[in-house]
Amino acid sequence: MVEATAFWIDGPGTGSLRSARLTAPGDGELLVRTLHTGVSRGTETTVLGGRVPQSEHDRMRAPFQEGDFPWPVKYGYLNVGVVEDGPSALRGRTVFTLFPHQSAFVVPVDAVVPVPDAVPARRAVLAGAVETAVTVLWDAAPLLGDRLTVVGAGMIGCSVARLAAGIPGVEVVLMDTDPSKREVAVRLGVGFALPEDAPLDRDIVVNASGAEAGLRLALETVVTEGEVIEASWYGDRPVSLPLGADFHARRLTIRASQVGSVPPRRRGSRTTRDRLALAVDLLRDPAFDALLTGESSWRDLPRVMAALADGRTADLCHTIDWTDA
Repeated sequence: MVEATAFWIDGPGTGSLRSARLTAPGDGELLVRTLHTGVSRGTETTVLGGRVPQSEHDRMRAPFQEGDFPWPVKYGYLNVGVVEDGPSALRGRTVFTLFPHQSAFVVPVDAVVPVPDAVPARRAVLAGAVETAVTVLWDAAPLLGDRLTVVGAGMIGCSVARLAAGIPGVEVVLMDTDPSKREVAVRLGVGFALPEDAPLDRDIVVNASGAEAGLRLALETVVTEGEVIEASWYGDRPVSLPLGADFHARRLTIRASQVGSVPPRRRGSRTTRDRLALAVDLLRDPAFDALLTGESSWRDLPRVMAALADGRTADLCHTIDWTDA
């Protein structure tokens, strides 16, 4: 038996650390000791607030979630650790797993993706965000020379912007209401604009703001007959759009993008594991360190989550250090 510690959400904005007893890994399984987890701010604050619509309870389950929405629930999916027990080929390897905040865990071998030596363990927690960004860009399918705007400089928006900037000839502008995000944009090698300075006639606009105002701005700034990729998830919050204005006259399109499945353009040739492995490999790029803006000990998880829930913490990606657990 191995004794582990896990974070559970107990109620609106509150959570606690609980003990978890693990059995030894069987055939086809391995034991992972966690090094770092990451907080997916948008989704996890929605879960913390109990704002997962009942219709989405099954679809929004994390791969290794325990409990049911709204509470109590063990939720999360950004975990990097070291394999302590299992097949010899993986023992001692650093791996990424879609596992919640927990100090150690047992999972099937095919649930982990090895992290390249060139990718630091803490940066590797961003694999989930980069996987989402890959999905967004597979949906958006930007062409050479496109003008692309990303609305919302959060973890997902920043990941989309950085990957899109690697496509030759694509001009990327990251837009946010917070002027301090300009520095992040500089580190990511993309342009920056406040909403009042938003460039117009953009070939593609990705909304990753999680805000109704962001989606409205996306519709206002996309080119006629252009496409807005909606990468936000609003939980149970209603969204109102001005579809009676020029939406029809300009023949605009809103396309939803969601990481739960591989987009149709790649579904016949890529599995979800292929996509995650690609995301992990893309994290060789040190520019992604600009997204790692906060860190705490696992002992502080209840306080950190409460601060995220009420808006006192606005980190792009807050990581949790489990190395001494």
